[in-house]
Amino acid sequence: MHDGSNERVFRVTVRGRFLDLTAKARSYLVGGVDEHDIMKSGYTGEGTFTYDKRIDFFNFRYEVRVGGDDPETAAHVHGLVETEGFLNTMGFGFRDLKVTLVDMSAMWADPRLGGGSLSASDSSLL
Repeated sequence: MHDGSNERVFRVTVRGRFLDLTAKARSYLVGGVDEHDIMKSGYTGEGTFTYDKRIDFFNFRYEVRVGGDDPETAAHVHGLVETEGFLNTMGFGFRDLKVTLVDMSAMWADPRLGGGSLSASDSSLL
């Protein structure tokens, strides 16, 4: 557990490619492709699974809240563990997993990015 006062919020995206899908797995994915369109997805605690109509590339989007000494690593590991767990449970082969992080806490705190409040000395940013 971590101290909530040091909690950071990350948008974690895990991208990859399907590998050696069985006919049953491919059929399942084809049947749900419209429900998993990237334009209908968001970053959620439980993760959002999207993939392309070719059933080739996929991604997972997570909102991860972590604290501690190394929150970037914790968020990265969380995304990988959750993604691999889901894919293995569903029986979907995969390869080439890549994780990207965006620290939303830092963005919200930076006045140039729309966060925080501007002081008189920051008026040149407007």
